[in-house]
Amino acid sequence: MTGRPGRAVLPVGGHESVPADAFGPGRGLRTALADRPRAVAVPMTLGRDPDLAPSAAQTLAWAARDRAPGDLLLAEPLGTVTHLVGWIRAAVLRLVRTTGFAGAVLLVAPAAGPDADAELFKVARLVWDGLPVRPVEVALDGGEPDPAEGVERCRRLGAGEVALVPASFVPPPAVPGTVSAGPLLRPAAVAALVRERAAAAERRWKHDGDDGLGAATHHGHAHPHHHHEFLGITETTLEGAAAHGG
Repeated sequence: MTGRPGRAVLPVGGHESVPADAFGPGRGLRTALADRPRAVAVPMTLGRDPDLAPSAAQTLAWAARDRAPGDLLLAEPLGTVTHLVGWIRAAVLRLVRTTGFAGAVLLVAPAAGPDADAELFKVARLVWDGLPVRPVEVALDGGEPDPAEGVERCRRLGAGEVALVPASFVPPPAVPGTVSAGPLLRPAAVAALVRERAAAAERRWKHDGDDGLGAATHHGHAHPHHHHEFLGITETTLEGAAAHGG
C-alpha cells in the first residue's frame, strides 16, 4: 500500500492482528523499512494494545537516524476502545436485524496478557449497554475461558443461541452450534481507515512538523489526543462503515 507519492503505508500489528496482514513492530517493521526509504506506519490496534504504537515508534526512530526528517512517520492507531465498542454493537445489531437473533453474544479475541484480557471484559460490559440481547460474555482463544468454554457458559445462563463476535482482526475459531457476527470491519473499510490515518499523519507532519515518533518516549501513552479526535467516528460513521462492508 502506498500513501503520498513515494511513501509506503505499512500496517503494524500485534496480538489483535493476523500476522500475515501486518508487520510486527520490531523485526518485521525493521525489515520492511530496509527497502522503503519513505514510509508511514499505521498501528493496527482496536484499542487493546497500548504498547503497539510506542514499540513501532522505537523501531522507526532507530531507522530514522540515517534518513531525512519526515521520511518516516507514525500514524495514529487505527482505532480506540470506543471504536471497538461501537463496531461490536453495530455487528450485533446487524445480526439481530437480518436474522432475528435473540441469544447470547460471546466476544472472542486471542489471549494477550492480564491487562489486555481484562480490557476485553470491560469492553463486554460497555457493549452490553444498549443491546437487545443478553448476556454478553468473553472468551480468549488460547486462554481461559476458551471459546468452547465461553459458549458453554452462555448456554448455562439460558441462551438458546450464541453468536461469536470477533473483538480483534483475528477470526474466532469455529464452535459447533454457534453463529458468526463478524468480521467487525470488512477489508474495504479497514483499507479506508488505514488511508485516513496515513493521510492525517502526512498533514500533521506538513503543518506541525510532528512525525509521531515521540510516542517512543511515552510508552503506553502514545497519542493521548486520539481518543477525543476520533470519538465521533463510533456513532456518526458506523453506518458508513457498514455501507462499505464494515
